[in-house]
Amino acid sequence: MSQSSLVQLDARRNACRPTLVVVAHGSRDPRALSTVRALLDEVRARRPGLPVRLGHIELNEPLLTDTLADLDARGTADAVLAPLLLARGHHVKRDIPEAAAAVRVRTRVAAPLGPHPLLAEALLARLVEAGWRTDMTPAERAASAVVLAAAGSRDPDSALDTRRTARLLAGRLGVPVVPAYASTAAPTVTTALRALAARGRDRVAVASCFTAPGRFATECAQAAPWIASAPLGTHPAMADLLLHRYDRALAAGTESSAA
Repeated sequence: MSQSSLVQLDARRNACRPTLVVVAHGSRDPRALSTVRALLDEVRARRPGLPVRLGHIELNEPLLTDTLADLDARGTADAVLAPLLLARGHHVKRDIPEAAAAVRVRTRVAAPLGPHPLLAEALLARLVEAGWRTDMTPAERAASAVVLAAAGSRDPDSALDTRRTARLLAGRLGVPVVPAYASTAAPTVTTALRALAARGRDRVAVASCFTAPGRFATECAQAAPWIASAPLGTHPAMADLLLHRYDRALAAGTESSAA
């Protein structure tokens, strides 16, 4: 069964289904908001009739609190909050559930997007777009590696999720994939690049494990000694993965706040 088959449902049932609230972090980079909106359009195209809303944790409107308050005012009964985040951490564990608990809407909080094979699929595709060749010679492969550049968090579960995503990507590429971080956590992208160079890996790509353009993604790409992939953005696997997380949250049936 293909990964896309995970997200197929009868469109006639969507009008009765809980609202999907995609929860983005927010960014001062205007490209981030336009990217997230375009991704939501991809989600809507895949699931016609499913109510899809956007809420931000900070920096951009609409804020998640405002989106939830509006759903509450409209008498929405159920919603699934799907973090547009790539690992667990404070936002997934605390900020999103606390915002959900403040309204009367019955909510479920879906898992973050990573780790998951669909996320690895999107990361691989972005690397190929940047110039990564899947038909390397043995000598080229022995000299190659990838730094998986992520935002970083003090939460150990975030690092665990990122390491798992790195392993999934390494399994597809056949080269080492080292997780590294733009802030808060170690190692930094620069440190990871130096460590790989010391091991004789001088063809190192930076894989951007970010959902949209922003300062962290730009800084990590600028550190790349070879190629750097674009943020994941509107890659089709991202829309599929959001819907997969939505479906899994419904199947689990665990509510994060009472009606």
